[in-house]
Amino acid sequence: MKKTVVIGASPNAERYSYKAAFLLQDYGYEIVALGVRAGNIADVEIRLDRPDILGVDTVTLYLNPQRQADWMDYIISLNPKRVIFNPGTEHIEFEQLLIKKGIIVERACTLVLLRTEQY
Repeated sequence: MKKTVVIGASPNAERYSYKAAFLLQDYGYEIVALGVRAGNIADVEIRLDRPDILGVDTVTLYLNPQRQADWMDYIISLNPKRVIFNPGTEHIEFEQLLIKKGIIVERACTLVLLRTEQY
């Protein structure tokens, strides 16, 4: 299955990042949850560091564009096949940089992609 890194993961079950991470797990995807608040999403611990992660297929973003600046180099270092910019996370300059690096950029909702079998 496609290994997915959820950046901006929240332990708050009302947040879309939580819902997406939970649904990814429910659909059988391996996830790594990275955030700024400690907690868990089901049985996955939300990590507060920026670990080396091999074999990343997808990064799904739940950070507003202003907060992405601190994450850009890290995301590129993961060498994902694609980055999903969920609603409200669109960042034209970062998207263009990713495209130049050969990384697929999608402006989409992870939840919708999963539920419509387009993930």
